[in-house]
Amino acid sequence: MILINQKPDSIGAISSTLCLIHCVATPFIFITQSCTMTCCDGAPSWWKIIDYFFLVISFFAVYRSTQTTSSKWVKPALWFSWFTLFIIIINEKVAWFSLNEKAIYVSALALILLHLYNKKYCQCNTTKCCTNEG
Repeated sequence: MILINQKPDSIGAISSTLCLIHCVATPFIFITQSCTMTCCDGAPSWWKIIDYFFLVISFFAVYRSTQTTSSKWVKPALWFSWFTLFIIIINEKVAWFSLNEKAIYVSALALILLHLYNKKYCQCNTTKCCTNEG
């Protein structure tokens, strides 16, 4: 938690990148699993839990990044990207509606790019900088 408070954009970008790698790797793991085991067709439970782990880490990274950013448009963009990722992951589990599989890549990439942009261009340099400004 201390690391998220000190470097939220770095943690957010890393978490989102790992999430993206996880999403890209999933189909290949299913293919490998189906070729080696004909009895099981689902992902291992530990693999499914990783989705929630990344959501929690990215939530705290977005929360902290929005507190320290100097850009007003980055705040809603980070929250929108996180919320979109959240809905997509929950939808994969409960199947509320049909959604293109590639949608998760867009929201994960958006989070990565927003954190990197925020880290490079939007950091507050003073203690009074927009931390509690609306």
